[in-house]
Amino acid sequence: MTERDFAINVVRRLRDKGFEALFAGGCVRDELMGLEPHDFDVATDACPAQVQQLFRHTFAVGASFGVVEIIGPRVGGEHLKVQVATFRSDGNYSDERRPDSVTFSTAREDALRRDFTINGMFFDPLENRLIDYVGGQADLKAMVLRAIGEPRERFGEDKLRLLRAVRFAARFGFALDEGTATAVREMAPRIGVVSVERIGDELRKLLTHRHRARGLSLMHEVGLMPAIFPELTVIAEALAVVAALPETVSFPLAFAAMLHGVERDAARAIALRLRLSNAERERVEWLVSQRRSLFDGREIRPSRLKPLLAHAGIHELIWLWSAAGELDPPPLLTGDDLKALGLPPGPLFKRVLDAVRERQLDGGLATRQSALAFVQTFLTGTV
Repeated sequence: MTERDFAINVVRRLRDKGFEALFAGGCVRDELMGLEPHDFDVATDACPAQVQQLFRHTFAVGASFGVVEIIGPRVGGEHLKVQVATFRSDGNYSDERRPDSVTFSTAREDALRRDFTINGMFFDPLENRLIDYVGGQADLKAMVLRAIGEPRERFGEDKLRLLRAVRFAARFGFALDEGTATAVREMAPRIGVVSVERIGDELRKLLTHRHRARGLSLMHEVGLMPAIFPELTVIAEALAVVAALPETVSFPLAFAAMLHGVERDAARAIALRLRLSNAERERVEWLVSQRRSLFDGREIRPSRLKPLLAHAGIHELIWLWSAAGELDPPPLLTGDDLKALGLPPGPLFKRVLDAVRERQLDGGLATRQSALAFVQTFLTGTV
């Protein structure tokens, strides 16, 4: 038995007892797009107590919101699970995060309180029939992500939807509907009312998806990047590093790549602010602090190089080094090289190093010898 089979059995039992029951939300969207759903949710007009009376093994995961989890048979070492939610309408969102109250209602009213049209559809698996009160099917075909109803109202109810809009648009390669995008830009500075744990969860989903670079670019475009990460100043370079990562990466590696241009102390402060797990924070800090180490691998003493190569994160460090190598190559010359040429430290010292670095990044210098020759011409005023 598959999870879908079990979900159909749940729908059938509810219907046999006279209740309305439908697949709802993301599983409907994914199946319409030809994707395999991660899980199946069922929506019904049965109240939670009635749902629990009909099934032997249940768990009230959100009783106040009408959500009951049905535990099914064990398959492949794990029990099948389906969440059943009662159709509902939401009251006011005074804290801009969750409804103050809910009222059990109808399928249509339940659809209208959801976030985006592509997530607001129902499907009857017994009659093979789509129920779409919000125009989700048309938006799927048009590849548009659109808030249900008035975008400012939907985002005003839960500011996390601002970030979810970006993640869904990036994941599916959809364009943001103009009105939806405008509302995100206007309300992006208010993302701070959302708990950092919920923001962190959304970032994990975004950064571990293969379209992570598209997601971060859209975050920057709509103003969410500066609202969440004011420390990031070299956005274009950071996006290029993220885009150069392999398709499947860990969250700490993608996070460290996003922090291109940020030093270890700042990376630690960001990780602490978002309350990343200790393991995630430590890996991010290590990757950020060591990202330049491999550039000078031949010059590192064995006492430093061996622990580096033995570290559990060495493969991620190599990926980060590879992704950032073209953007941030090691300097061709250092202050010691200029001292060896007899140039005393001072204002000219920095000007020379900056000129060499600029010419290197522009592609005009590629070797230490060419850089030394450039310094000679620079000092004689022939550049």
